[in-house]
Amino acid sequence: MSAVAPVLAIDGPSGSGKGTIAALVAGELGWHLLDSGALYRLVGLGALNHGIDFGDAAALAAYARDLDVRFDLEPGATEARVLLEGEEVGSRIRTETVGMVASKVAAIPAVREALLQRQRDFRRPPGLVADGRDMGTVVFPDAELKIFLTASVEKRAERRYKQLIQKGIDANLGDLLTEIAERDARDTSRAVAPLKPAEDAVILDTSEMTIEAVRDRVLALCRERCRLSP
Repeated sequence: MSAVAPVLAIDGPSGSGKGTIAALVAGELGWHLLDSGALYRLVGLGALNHGIDFGDAAALAAYARDLDVRFDLEPGATEARVLLEGEEVGSRIRTETVGMVASKVAAIPAVREALLQRQRDFRRPPGLVADGRDMGTVVFPDAELKIFLTASVEKRAERRYKQLIQKGIDANLGDLLTEIAERDARDTSRAVAPLKPAEDAVILDTSEMTIEAVRDRVLALCRERCRLSP
């Protein structure tokens, strides 16, 4: 697969900044972007839109296999516009309803298998920046560069709190701290694709780093190790 296009895999726990960094780096390099964390929510939303029975694993897997999704980036943007079947759905996939159905579809092995291939389909010239929790370990084990971003639970909860407040969403810092710690425990102990750095990943602790510093460090590593177009 390496001959097709280079891949920069960015993994890490919730609140580590991987989504923001992935968007900034992809924009700077002019590469495609994959927000893997959005895919199960997109399958859930699409199933709702098309009236697909959540008990029909085959139908859900078929939808996931041909999922019509794009992540469009504006220059300097810290997040992409998410388009499902040509419609912008960034805010809709973050609703509680979609989150609940996303959990249902994520538990279906056939859907997970279908989305594995769908994620790999994002690998196109000139390159791909893929962010998630198993990009470097499962989806793109041959990525030219694997980054694992981490930060203290306290710092990640604080970032998430500020993000929600800026969007006008009520939040409680203590509750976020608990939620993130619990999610870490689930992600690192799950049987399938647990959250962990790839053996050859560069681990960056972003607790005391600015977004700009992390972006510049990742870009420097990519320019050193990735095959960049002239």
